[in-house]
Amino acid sequence: MKKLVNKNRRAFYDYEIGDRYEAGMSLFGSEIKSIREGRVTLRGSFISIQGGEAFWKSGLIQPWEHMKQGTGHEDRRDRKLLLHKKELKKIIKAMDERGATIVPLALVLVRGRAKLQIAIAKGKKQYDKRHDLKEKDVKRRELAGSIRL
Repeated sequence: MKKLVNKNRRAFYDYEIGDRYEAGMSLFGSEIKSIREGRVTLRGSFISIQGGEAFWKSGLIQPWEHMKQGTGHEDRRDRKLLLHKKELKKIIKAMDERGATIVPLALVLVRGRAKLQIAIAKGKKQYDKRHDLKEKDVKRRELAGSIRL
């Protein structure tokens, strides 16, 4: 059973989403408690590959409210992502070939464990974004027209 904690809606607007992966994270106890309370922001965060390992950077996990002063975690620290070697090799290969980037899509809880859904993505041009908005508007109008009938 999956529980959606937070979704990065901006990623779907700014990028063409390709292959998707689900990565575990190395977290402190206070971080997982904050995630369970939904005190997470994915906006502005990204995935970086360093030394053959993946890291989630600039992701905000706010300090847990019930911790003593000064004993919690840093809210924007780099967090190691736990991926299989084969998945990591595919991601590195895709980044080298296509000049793509890795973006976080959503943070979910799977059986009490936090998982970050990531994807290999390629940036959209401005005209692509306008085209997508136009298609979305047309679908919305068609749906509204069919409801009235």
